[in-house]
Amino acid sequence: MKLAKFVSGANLPARWGRKGFTLVEIMIVVLIIGILLAIAVPNFIKARETSRTKSCIANLKQIDAATEQWAMDNKASQGATVALTALVGTGTTTYIKNTPTCASGGTYTASLAVGTAPTCSIGTSHALPT
Repeated sequence: MKLAKFVSGANLPARWGRKGFTLVEIMIVVLIIGILLAIAVPNFIKARETSRTKSCIANLKQIDAATEQWAMDNKASQGATVALTALVGTGTTTYIKNTPTCASGGTYTASLAVGTAPTCSIGTSHALPT
């Protein structure tokens, strides 16, 4: 079976003679892709920073809970201080398995007072809600 039986011979060059895309068509596609990227990239960056902030707040909650548990185990009073390194360990008095790190590169307070919230060096967005 030949293709010529199904398509008339006079129409063949008109339908199959043009191959590829024109410059205008390619430019329109590139423009549409550029517009989509201009919309998507800022939202992606904002979502990534939001998730880093939430991760830091979760670490602060974990540090706060470990501090309170340490205070109950050691019968420490309100305002007593404990080092972050005392909460992390592998012995029987381990309150946190690994030292938490801020996803945005901040550092946590090294000396924690019982009853006060731990802080991150990034600032107000990386803080426990009151």
